[in-house]
Amino acid sequence: MSATIKLEKTDRRDTLVEIEKKYQKYWADNKFFEVDAPTIEEDPEDDADKLREKYPKYFSTMAYPYMNGVLHAGHSFTLSKVEFATGFERMEGKRALFPLGFHCTGMPIKAAADKIKREVEQFGADFAGAPAEDEEEEEPTPVKEAAKSEDPTKFKAKKSKAVAKQGRGKYQFEIMLQLGLSKEEVAAFADPSHWLHFFPALVERDVNNFGGRVDWRRSFVTTPANAYYDAFVRWQINRLKDCGKIKFGERYTIYSEKDGQACLDHDRSSGEGVNPQEYFQPEAQKVFEENNFDLSKNKVFLVAATLRPETMYGQSCCFVSPKINYGVFKAAEGVYYITTERAFKNMSFQKLTPTRGDYTAALHINGSALVGSKISPPLSQLKNLRVLPMETILPNKGTGVVTCVPSDSPDDYITVKDLSNKAEFYKIEKEWVNTEIVPILKTEKFGDKSAEFLCKELKIQSPKDTVQLAKAKEQAYKEGFYSGVMVIGKYSGEKVEDAKPKVKADLIASGEAFVYNEPEGQVVSRSGDECCVSLEDQWYIDYGEESWKNQALECLEHMETFSKETRHGFEGVLDWLKNWALTRTYGLGTKCPWDDSQLIESLSDSTIYMSYYTIARFLHSDYYGSKPGKFSIKPEQMTDEVFDYIFTRREDIKSDIPKQQLEALRREFEYFYPLDARVSGKDLIPNHLTFFIYCHTALFPKKFWPRGVRANGHLMLNNAKMSKSTGNFLTLSQIVEKFGADASRIALADAGDTVEDANFDEANANAAILRLTTLKEWCEEIKATQDTLRTGSKDSFFDKAFDNEMNHLVEQAYEQYSATNYKAALKYGLFDFQTSRDYYRDSVSGAGMHKDLVFKYIENQALLLAPVAPHFAEFLYKDILGKDGSVQNAKFPRASEPVSQGLLDSLEYVKELARAVREAESTVLKSKKGKAEVDASKPANLTLLVSTSFPDWQEQYIDFVRQLFESNSLNDNKLIKEKVGKDMKRAMPFIQFLKQRLVKEDPKTVFNRELTFNEGELVKQVLSNIQKSTTTLKIENLKVVTFPHGEKKGTDITTGEEVEITATGKVVDAAVPGQPGILIKNVE
Repeated sequence: MSATIKLEKTDRRDTLVEIEKKYQKYWADNKFFEVDAPTIEEDPEDDADKLREKYPKYFSTMAYPYMNGVLHAGHSFTLSKVEFATGFERMEGKRALFPLGFHCTGMPIKAAADKIKREVEQFGADFAGAPAEDEEEEEPTPVKEAAKSEDPTKFKAKKSKAVAKQGRGKYQFEIMLQLGLSKEEVAAFADPSHWLHFFPALVERDVNNFGGRVDWRRSFVTTPANAYYDAFVRWQINRLKDCGKIKFGERYTIYSEKDGQACLDHDRSSGEGVNPQEYFQPEAQKVFEENNFDLSKNKVFLVAATLRPETMYGQSCCFVSPKINYGVFKAAEGVYYITTERAFKNMSFQKLTPTRGDYTAALHINGSALVGSKISPPLSQLKNLRVLPMETILPNKGTGVVTCVPSDSPDDYITVKDLSNKAEFYKIEKEWVNTEIVPILKTEKFGDKSAEFLCKELKIQSPKDTVQLAKAKEQAYKEGFYSGVMVIGKYSGEKVEDAKPKVKADLIASGEAFVYNEPEGQVVSRSGDECCVSLEDQWYIDYGEESWKNQALECLEHMETFSKETRHGFEGVLDWLKNWALTRTYGLGTKCPWDDSQLIESLSDSTIYMSYYTIARFLHSDYYGSKPGKFSIKPEQMTDEVFDYIFTRREDIKSDIPKQQLEALRREFEYFYPLDARVSGKDLIPNHLTFFIYCHTALFPKKFWPRGVRANGHLMLNNAKMSKSTGNFLTLSQIVEKFGADASRIALADAGDTVEDANFDEANANAAILRLTTLKEWCEEIKATQDTLRTGSKDSFFDKAFDNEMNHLVEQAYEQYSATNYKAALKYGLFDFQTSRDYYRDSVSGAGMHKDLVFKYIENQALLLAPVAPHFAEFLYKDILGKDGSVQNAKFPRASEPVSQGLLDSLEYVKELARAVREAESTVLKSKKGKAEVDASKPANLTLLVSTSFPDWQEQYIDFVRQLFESNSLNDNKLIKEKVGKDMKRAMPFIQFLKQRLVKEDPKTVFNRELTFNEGELVKQVLSNIQKSTTTLKIENLKVVTFPHGEKKGTDITTGEEVEITATGKVVDAAVPGQPGILIKNVE
């Protein structure tokens, strides 16, 4: 059972928290994070592009959090990405704006409030009447994750919010108690408005305690609770309708029968991201002779569901499951369908049945009773087909009746083969199984029987080989759809993707099939209702319309997505996303401007609210619009025409708002827009983030289209999914309370930067506490004893190398911060930076550290840490260095002079040489046949054999490997063996070594082996350090001899004398430039 760690001692954390509180107050008092555009009085320039050239800006946001609770660790992860970027961009001299609002629209708050109201009525205001846990007789049904889409070409989020948030609370009041509320507080939440007034203040508190650089003047709640934002949403919806993006008509939508309305993403307890899946229903007639049906008047059809109508030519049977109880449902006068109740329920809401919402079965039949029945499927080239059993059919997918196409479905192929081989086991007649395979389509990769090909290639032997079958299914579908050509039927010779809709249309026109939709996976509404798909008359936003889609693609083309996975995700969603329901009748939200009975749903009022941030401070000074902002503008004055003036430069408007105020509103918007970066979880790509792109292209001029979207992976906690039931769950407040702000921020930065799931490791946060407090103590000691530090020239090798390495790490950190790779930025800017200092300190322990370099280190460390750990950085900046102003307004450091690659290589060489000496020491001290080569109790001589050239034989293989690399033939072993011939013993290890280096290093470095420094001169500068590099032996004499490879004489670099090289074997032969031979022997 996972659980969060417990800190035994907190004194070090408390030291950091004290610093954090001090500087949070300092920042708030000085209003550092209240960021404005230059006023017209400051600069009358009307061209926003020119204005931004003079006053650079950066504007980033995260998805505003929903106000049915406080922020948890997942929110914190997204928050941290905006935080770090905002901090870095401030240090780049930009006016960096990070606002944060509070989302309240939709069903969740209203549904939860209604539950509280019912529970108060049922159990009393103190909930004393609620049953104890041990009184419960039934376990609550676990919420299932959305099933994987049948269409592998669609981008889908992998985790529903319900799965992420599940806890142990059965009742809503128990869920509220898990948020830290007392029983006395909970009853007030029966009023939905109480949620809107309770949680926003907690979010602001927690973000401030985290050190958030948020401009709270621009915050707001959604819904009519803020009349200004309400007016903004009405403008947005009106203008979308005006430009033809909002339409009215029948559309398939996820629907809650219990709630009587569409159930959209944010209205769901589970199944977020699940959309209607269109199935095609060929009708397979079966005439009954029992069950009291008058067959002279009634027809009964087995209704199979398929996503691939073009494959109907190859049907060889029809599958049902003996594990499923089917219903016989009236579909029309004299017509009955055999299907699952779930499927017929969906049909009953799609105008496919006599009575809407009536899915009462005339009778029920187990699947086993249908096995053996004769069927005549449409288009099938085979005759006298039967219904056969298939135990893997899912009752919650399709109709429970499955067409069998063994040519292109690996599942069908292997099941038919299994049935034929085990007919007696399955209690069927062997002649019922038709094993003939009718080719339908052909691909270059798999031929005209892809299922048979893939089952053989993947060694699939049984329907139980589910993993291989899933892989085969995906490959067969993609290859067949994108590369296949029909080889049968009316459209033979046409590409499958072209033929598919034509075959579908023909079958529908002939009355042999109909279109049916169902949810792709389980969807449960906030009211607990399992949803279906309904054909509804409703207002919808026409996403997917061709010209609008092209605009969205154009916007995406010029956007920074920070990863190819995010870009591909958007491209996939834009390819399949279609219209989206605009309104519903239950919940909280802005009323539809032209129909007061309808509310704008929660994903449609949150697509362009980033633009509202730019003007919010002028309109109101609280979340709710009850207190005026900078201007005394009333909500009713914010007409659609006024918003047009601000956002689209419309001039011909009538308004009683003073012109100077209108110009100020426009100036603020045009300065901060376009949005530079939008940060959200990757689960929002299929809806919110794609809507965000669509709506910006529809409502704003092209120059205001968004510039970037960063999608995060989900956040795990201690390498496990967050779960309240296991105790592996933390809110932002709990994280900061436990570790302090900066240690938490460091752990979040170290959690990961890709779209893959990241991990907040509490051990890393705890380690950060020790790292920061240890650094604090060292800096305080340096400050107190600075007069004892060395001054004067900085000409020693280690002085120059440390200075150069600091410059290098500063540039590396700058590069990673610029690319928003915070884990890597932390590596260079904290971990490696401290390692560099430690090595310098140890290397100059005799002469001591140079004062200038030590304080340069402290200052750079403060600045490199500022985006991630601003409180500690402020402490170093002000308390240790005594700087004026705030680190929040300091410039990000850059290298004080060009980085010397030669010095970097020299330093690495010295480190590697010391390691090599220790390894050689370990080797000679190991006992061989009871005796070591060197006696550890006696002093020793250390000889370094520094080769000034490479072996001649290596040069020919360097050239050979270069040729292989340039021709992409590195793995051509036949060619390598021909070249090497009898030189295999020494050549092959060398070639393999070069190949391994080419995987990790720049090819130029691998092939150009000339050193960037003078090895002999370098060793001469660090002799004393090398002599002290052993751990056990005392080195009495160190001798360094340089020699051309293969020669028997060399030069002693200390005396300049020519000396004989008496050593033989590997220690001499393996010595090459940059890798000296090392000899250790006792002093004789």
